[in-house]
Amino acid sequence: MSIAQAKRFTLAEYHKLTELGFFGEDDHIELINGEIIQMVAKGKAHETFLRRLLKELPKLVGDRATLQTQAPITIPPNSEPEPDFAILKNSSDDYACAHSQPADVLLVIEVADSSLDYDQDVKKTLYAQAGITDYWIFNLGDNNLEYYSEPYQDYQSKYGYLNKRIVLSNQAISLPCFPELSLNLSKVLPPKQNA
Repeated sequence: MSIAQAKRFTLAEYHKLTELGFFGEDDHIELINGEIIQMVAKGKAHETFLRRLLKELPKLVGDRATLQTQAPITIPPNSEPEPDFAILKNSSDDYACAHSQPADVLLVIEVADSSLDYDQDVKKTLYAQAGITDYWIFNLGDNNLEYYSEPYQDYQSKYGYLNKRIVLSNQAISLPCFPELSLNLSKVLPPKQNA
């Protein structure tokens, strides 16, 4: 008896489907470990937070690095996540010839409300396995920042981060790639409203 298996896609197959127009312009999808994942629509809190972060990060980073928002990072052999934000090393062509790779990434940032479990499990493992040294999750439910650093692989070939730090909404945090620059979280994470 044969058991049906889901088709896993390579990066080349995924890119070919994109070129052929298989996905709609408004489809919010990512390739994660060979699976095409439909991303959940973003709610009002998520969108508001993204706008606040989009105001603050460019002021901090300036020309020191390249900011990208909801754009692909190619992680061979079969993943191409589109994190909410990434701070990348500057590239002479602004990544016009190819998507950024893990070696280009200084910091990856996800904003999580309904996607929290996915960002803490699947995305965290993916980024650690790719060797991305610093990963932030803005946890909108708990109104804080989860900062993961120092990726590792254990003896069972599982990936994760050695360090997890919680930064509260009334605190500031230095950018790991530019320790002289700090982000005041009160500018992006407003005080929690009482329900």
